[in-house]
Amino acid sequence: MILLNSAVPPHTVHAERLRGLVLDWAGTTVDYGSLAPARTLHQLFAQAHITLTESEIRRDMGLPKKDHIRGIMSLPRVRDAWQKLRGHLPSEADVEKIYKEFIPLLFSCLAVYSAVIPGVVEAMHRFRQRGLKIGSTTGYTRAMLDLLVEKSAKEGYIADCNMTPEDVGEGRPHPFMMYENAVRLQVYPLAAIAKIGDTAVDIHEGLNAGAWSIGVAGTGSMIGLSLEDFQALSEAERESRLVEARAELQKAGAHYVVDTLADVHAVLDDIDDRLKSTSKSR
Repeated sequence: MILLNSAVPPHTVHAERLRGLVLDWAGTTVDYGSLAPARTLHQLFAQAHITLTESEIRRDMGLPKKDHIRGIMSLPRVRDAWQKLRGHLPSEADVEKIYKEFIPLLFSCLAVYSAVIPGVVEAMHRFRQRGLKIGSTTGYTRAMLDLLVEKSAKEGYIADCNMTPEDVGEGRPHPFMMYENAVRLQVYPLAAIAKIGDTAVDIHEGLNAGAWSIGVAGTGSMIGLSLEDFQALSEAERESRLVEARAELQKAGAHYVVDTLADVHAVLDDIDDRLKSTSKSR
């Protein structure tokens, strides 16, 4: 556990303990390394004769998928390559075309990269024992998320509430999915909720909502490797990559950073202690 931000969310004085968690999906609870969207985007742009780097693909990971594609197409190198190949800069019509091709391709990748991350089911049991309600947010569409919800339930991971950008009109880093989770979970104030995710926009989503934000460094997009590929690295290389991933989440403003969801329990204890301390000092 790394305590990064000594500041507490607004309205902390009204919360005496955590009552809910809002979890990200790819890279946090399912799809170790957040591979499905990355592999899909790499293949999609390769078909358009543009080879993306891993950093270009993952820069905007966590955004709604059309926004993610729009972000990639706004990169100077990609814009220049697009113009050279097609004689014009990428337009909104091009974004729509790429996104339309993205949807069926991602569904095929989700069928391959959707396993629940090791330790998540056990972590969920402990969350329930703490009396926590569990929500979720994602950058996926409702149809994509419904597929993940169905598959993950068979492996033992079930959240109480699952929100997509379509449900609220705007995705991350806007806080509206967080607000809707709070409504449906009946948890208030937002300082009684912790948002947990593996990308900068996950962190920003939590902060913008006035909730606690916890980053997950080891299983998601910051490292971007499957469990097998990560374990195949030398111990020194694994630690080097973890240090870099932790630093990126720290830079995004996370209150805490852990390596996996299974490591978050000590963080939850610390948040409860801080909430109780603040409440007593009123």
